[in-house]
Amino acid sequence: MKIIIFGASGSGTTTLATALAKDLGYLHLDADEYYWAKTPIPYEVKKDKTLRNQQMREDFEAAKKVIVSGGIINWESYWLAAFDWAIFLKIPPAIRMQRLQQRELERYGDLLQTDKHFKNKSAEFLEWARQYDNENFDGKNITRHQNWIQAISCPTLVIAGDTTTEERLLLVKKYIYKLP
Repeated sequence: MKIIIFGASGSGTTTLATALAKDLGYLHLDADEYYWAKTPIPYEVKKDKTLRNQQMREDFEAAKKVIVSGGIINWESYWLAAFDWAIFLKIPPAIRMQRLQQRELERYGDLLQTDKHFKNKSAEFLEWARQYDNENFDGKNITRHQNWIQAISCPTLVIAGDTTTEERLLLVKKYIYKLP
């Protein structure tokens, strides 16, 4: 079975995918690991589109049980029919932004106060992420995700609200295995 979990930055896609993969014995592939080049300062250099697609597709096709986390809606048309199930996470913007601010603090610590580059990089990312619910934003946004749900060839479970990872795991397992 092949599953994708996607949503806005800070919605918990990686957290849920990691927990679900561990619980079910699946391979977890995170889109960011394929999208961004490994550099001394992470999340600054994007990989070539052809390379990222090739690398992720090879890993994806090599596994029978795999969970992908992250947004791949603009990658290549192959992904529209690649999954058996999709899970879309949607949480209130204020909670999502609070999570992202906390993650930035944990990731960069004092550099957010002492290093202009990290401070600016974090501020730009947070502003970009804040735009997700703006349907006119020219980046990853709610409308693009909703359109992708209509374009993919598999059923989609939408989990809305600020639910815990445990609650999400239970919902996903009920959905996938049609449990009562």
